Amino acid sequence: MKRQLRILDLFSCAGGAAMGYHQAGFEVVGVDINPQPRYPFEHHVGDAIAFALAHGSEFDAIHASPPCQGEGAPAKGTNPARGHVHPRLITPTRTALDSLGVPYVIENVAGSTVRKDLMLCGEMFGLGVLQHRYFELSGTHIPQPVHPRHRGRVRGWRHGVFYDGPYVAAYGNGGGKATIAEMQQAKGITWTDDHRELREAIPPACTEWIGTHLVAALTGREAAA
Repeated sequence: MKRQLRILDLFSCAGGAAMGYHQAGFEVVGVDINPQPRYPFEHHVGDAIAFALAHGSEFDAIHASPPCQGEGAPAKGTNPARGHVHPRLITPTRTALDSLGVPYVIENVAGSTVRKDLMLCGEMFGLGVLQHRYFELSGTHIPQPVHPRHRGRVRGWRHGVFYDGPYVAAYGNGGGKATIAEMQQAKGITWTDDHRELREAIPPACTEWIGTHLVAALTGREAAA
């Protein structure tokens, strides 16, 4: 029997990306500097870059989601002014992964330094959240889905006016932001009910798209569109 392909999930958090890769057919192993008791697969606590350098070559592919708190354009301006300093780990992650010769994906937000090889939006998969994310690809090509026109607004208060819409705001608290149950439904995440974990998690549908095409490339099959 052919062995199952394995993917290393760096900076794993609670496993939004991991679940998508699992649904695409990968065996997933996660690593995070903090314990992740709700992570749904094998998990290791430790420095993600050090773990990748020690074990990354044992995997067929690697996914990395370095912390985004210091990466987005607004955060770069406001965080230092407020005394909040967050690690900038995209460049050292890329350097480490380049040394391994394994296909990899680095995910982050708009305004970050990831190369924008692929952009995914919840509307591409019929989700109740938009959450645009960008993906840098190395050693593989993932097709860019058509970006449908958004069906309306993200629900919530803006400058004293409440707007309704088909998408929930999966960030922050108050102001009409999504509840735990709404984020679970909108993102397709059932294994955690932690508000912070749900806010930060990538919808699994995004990495299932990537993983399906990655599996096809690694096995020589043609992925379904």
